[in-house]
Amino acid sequence: MSDKIRPIRGVNDIYADAAPYWDRLEQAVQQLFAAYGYTEIRLPVIERTELFKRSIGEGTDVVQKEMFTFETRGGTSVTLRPEATASCVRAAITNGWLHNQRQRMWYRGPMFRYERPQKGRYRQFHQVGAEAFGFPGPDVDAELIFMSARLWQALGLDDLTLRLNSLGTPASRVIYREQLTTYFREHADALDDDSRQRLELNPLRILDSKNPQMQELIAAAPVITDHLDDESEQHFGRLCELLNDRGIAFELDSRLVRGLDYYTRTVFEWETDALGAQAAVCSGGRYDGLVEQLGGRSTPGIGWALGVERLVELLQISDQPVPTSAPHLYLVMVGAEAERTGLALAETLRDRYPQLRLASHCGGGSFKSQLKAADRSGAQAALILGEAEVAAGTVALKPLRSDDQQQSLAAAELAERVGSFLT
Repeated sequence: MSDKIRPIRGVNDIYADAAPYWDRLEQAVQQLFAAYGYTEIRLPVIERTELFKRSIGEGTDVVQKEMFTFETRGGTSVTLRPEATASCVRAAITNGWLHNQRQRMWYRGPMFRYERPQKGRYRQFHQVGAEAFGFPGPDVDAELIFMSARLWQALGLDDLTLRLNSLGTPASRVIYREQLTTYFREHADALDDDSRQRLELNPLRILDSKNPQMQELIAAAPVITDHLDDESEQHFGRLCELLNDRGIAFELDSRLVRGLDYYTRTVFEWETDALGAQAAVCSGGRYDGLVEQLGGRSTPGIGWALGVERLVELLQISDQPVPTSAPHLYLVMVGAEAERTGLALAETLRDRYPQLRLASHCGGGSFKSQLKAADRSGAQAALILGEAEVAAGTVALKPLRSDDQQQSLAAAELAERVGSFLT
């Protein structure tokens, strides 16, 4: 016998224990984005490598270490998308969606990064995100944060912390970067290997270091908010006012810089202390220069993305009722005539009740084995058809989650009774 084919490390199957939570999250985000006027976009999983090098930044860990990149037979370098903002921008430019237009869009789907798999961090992971193009003011920054806060409310998650910062404009950041580089060069002996590499490529990324031995040095580094240009300072101040007006609590964090080069001005993260090291569940910010950088007209942009796996894990450990995809009813059919009658009955019930979850036992088997399967399915009740029921034109209704007595119902009575299982 040949060896079993094993899954790729860091790539997971999603099935019955987790799938209901995924469904709940996806339903919530669909309702949320519709409420705010965001339109769904379905993006390619694979793009030209150049897109991510130009947008994310060649000095980032994502581009240097984490992308799944390969050449096509025609010699084109392509990459499985490590994030979706660059793809949204590319799609908007390609399709002319930004010509004298403003766009609000949202996406969902798998992303890919080659990193060491651990809880909450996988090589194939999933994101849901929102992007808004053509809005220069802090009002849309506030709206996007309002949206994310409303999602936590809809999901019953109330223990998330919002961290907020401003990175200013690229021009003001050049001045800050020079000061930061000077500071860290003066303390080069205290830098770890990753930080020494980042010092030459992007010194702001040193501020993201999780090395405990680096924290005291980082805490004493120059602060980016001390170097904001006037317009960015006003933008950030107005955003804070709007959040305060709405009653959304936040923490100012001058060390929050995000890991991608395209961010400008507003950056934010929603964090939890319930998932260990993987604290961030939703991150975003403004990227006002990215459209132009990728060949489009100068267009402001802002967005956020949430990690589905991390959010699902939060839902699983919360004290909320467990979502279920178990059938409402399970149809037991014993004998050829019962199968014929039962399958037709099942379709009639589904026609009448589109929301009904009705599992029909297929493949035969004894009455006892079918009833055991009905119980294992989690159904509230079993519909039983045997030779006697077919002859009498009735169906037996046997409750599986209560001590109520089994009933024998005519077809018309059954159709009325089934509706009670949907409430």
